[in-house]
Amino acid sequence: MKKIINTDKAPGAIGPYSQANMANGILYISGQIPVDPETGKLAEGIEKSTHQVMKNLEAILTEAGLTFSHVVKATIFLKSMDDFAVMNDIYASYLDAAAFPARETVQVSCLPKNVDVEISMIAHAD
Repeated sequence: MKKIINTDKAPGAIGPYSQANMANGILYISGQIPVDPETGKLAEGIEKSTHQVMKNLEAILTEAGLTFSHVVKATIFLKSMDDFAVMNDIYASYLDAAAFPARETVQVSCLPKNVDVEISMIAHAD
């Protein structure tokens, strides 16, 4: 059975999708971009953008009763691989080094609202 996870502490969906879905103990989080849910404004620059994306992901995980230690897979989309090192350090600062998830990072030509970074995650409740 699927349960839709939604919180006002992360940006609302801007299309026909949910922030996240929980199915059989697995949480699938839609890609998050650096929108501040309180103001609706985009964070600018890779540092502020990555922090905002991770805060949005954390809010969704929290709503589902999970933490970053439950994340088993992350997908990171960057507008420029030149931002990889900065993004990577910030991303890692939110995670427990003993529980790093599997991950891929790809450069893409364009992201929603022309942001610099988007991250999606899959977490497991057990």
